[in-house]
Amino acid sequence: MTIRTASARYQGLGKDGQGWVSTQSGVLEEQKYGFTTRFEDAPGTNPEELVAAAHASCFTMALSFALSREGLNEGTLETTAKVKLEKDDAGFKVTRSDLVLNATVPGITPEKFAEVAKGAKEGCPISRLLNAEITLEHNLAG
Repeated sequence: MTIRTASARYQGLGKDGQGWVSTQSGVLEEQKYGFTTRFEDAPGTNPEELVAAAHASCFTMALSFALSREGLNEGTLETTAKVKLEKDDAGFKVTRSDLVLNATVPGITPEKFAEVAKGAKEGCPISRLLNAEITLEHNLAG
C-alpha cells in the first residue's frame, strides 16, 4: 500500500480568505490558492488544476505501462486534462475530466492503440477515484 499526503491551510474566510497548499514531496510548498486563483486568473493554483494534473499524469503513466505490456518500448505520450467545475442546486461539483492525448507510438495500429488507451483511461487510479464523466480524445501520429 502506498500513501501520499498533501496539506492545505486557509486563513480568513470566504472570498477574503487565502490558502496555501503543500505536498509531501515538496514539489508544492505553501503554494497560494483561494477564490481569485480558482474563479479568476490570479497567480497560484486551485483544486481543479491539481486534479487535472493528477489525472493527466496518472492516465499517461497507466497508458505507458499498458503499451509496454503490449511489447512496445518506444514512443511519446502527451496528455492534457481539462477538469470542469460547475454549479448546480447543491453547490459546486467537478462534473467531468476531458483527456486529450497526442501520441507517437511506432508499431501499433490505430485500432489497437484506441483499445489500449481506453483501458488505461478506465483503469487509471485517478479515473477510478473521480465520480465524473471522463472522456478521451486521442491522436496517434504515424
